Amino acid sequence: MSRLRFLTAGESHGKAIVGIIENFPRGVKISYDFIRRELLLRRGGYGRSERMKREKDEVEFLSGIRGGVTMGSPISFIVRNSEWENFKDSLSPFEDIKSGKEFTSPRPGHADFAGAMKFLTKDMRDILERASARTTVARVVAGALSKVFLMNFGIECHFHVLSIGGITASKPYVENISYEELLKRLESTFFYCLDREAEEKMKEEVDRAKKEGYSLGGVFEVRAKNVPPGLGSYTEWDRRMDARISMAVMSIPSVKGVEIGNGIKGSSLKGHEFHDTIYFKKVKRKRDFLSYSDVKKFYRMTNNAGGIEGGVTNGENVIVRGYMKPIPTMRKPLMGVDLKTKSSSPAHFERADVTVVPAGAVIGSACVAYELCNAFLEKFGGDTMEEIKNAYKSYLKDIEKF
Repeated sequence: MSRLRFLTAGESHGKAIVGIIENFPRGVKISYDFIRRELLLRRGGYGRSERMKREKDEVEFLSGIRGGVTMGSPISFIVRNSEWENFKDSLSPFEDIKSGKEFTSPRPGHADFAGAMKFLTKDMRDILERASARTTVARVVAGALSKVFLMNFGIECHFHVLSIGGITASKPYVENISYEELLKRLESTFFYCLDREAEEKMKEEVDRAKKEGYSLGGVFEVRAKNVPPGLGSYTEWDRRMDARISMAVMSIPSVKGVEIGNGIKGSSLKGHEFHDTIYFKKVKRKRDFLSYSDVKKFYRMTNNAGGIEGGVTNGENVIVRGYMKPIPTMRKPLMGVDLKTKSSSPAHFERADVTVVPAGAVIGSACVAYELCNAFLEKFGGDTMEEIKNAYKSYLKDIEKF
């Protein structure tokens, strides 16, 4: 059984964000342009701060990829921060630290105060730098690599925004489109939302929030298509697929709730109203294992479970929603307490997005892709793509015999 290991390091205004991925199989063809586009999507969305225009997020791979193909050795990469020059006097690893960039007034809702209590510091610069959502750039790189791997098996992780600031999209997600087609539709939107009428209202709300100095939260959705049954496990609590996905999505800054399928609505329904009835029919089968979604004998008319039952994928699309709070850094900051003087003080303000829900959708899809890739390798794992493809083909043949 192979399992990915992923580590990141770096601060928001430090030299760079770096990442290392271990146990990624040999022989995966990687598109650098695909990864760059994923990083560009993370910076997109109406209502972002000026920093998103300055950061180029050019990722440089240092090891593990040769000639556009993974080597089987650890993949390491670096994304340099454009603002390092403005902060190096206060963040240098060994030079004397100049004053002026420290802050002592925590933002309610941020890691500032809790981090200060944990590390017993009144200057929360260290807390801000690592707790910042800037570090999610590494998650998007790892997720992009995972998406490329999964696409070899027809699995795609789609994303879109459902709501911002109480404005909710009413038009349903379009099921029968590819990831490329989805991105073409989203690239002309403000918020990666498929409902143009709702988007206009969202834009008005974001403009109002920017003018009045507050921030906005919202909900994004990730849909992983063509996921085979059998990923994850019910045998141990920490191997359940829904638990692993929930942890990954919940770890995104500002996410305060995660829903699998229609789990929230299901809490108020009766059992026969919620659970997805299983049907069976014989169908004409295709030989190409990439078309697995077209050869199922068992099927459902609904997917309230979100593609996961008992911690194991059941062959339906995996549906995940992330609920994001308004970010705690606001142009009109809340009042708080200065940790040094103990006097009333406005919370720290450096810069602020009005809403980060579109970015959250991109990061969320990266997190889901990484967890699915990890579970896929656990079940069909080998050192090379050839081994993995052979194991997957064999599994699909066994399922056909059911």
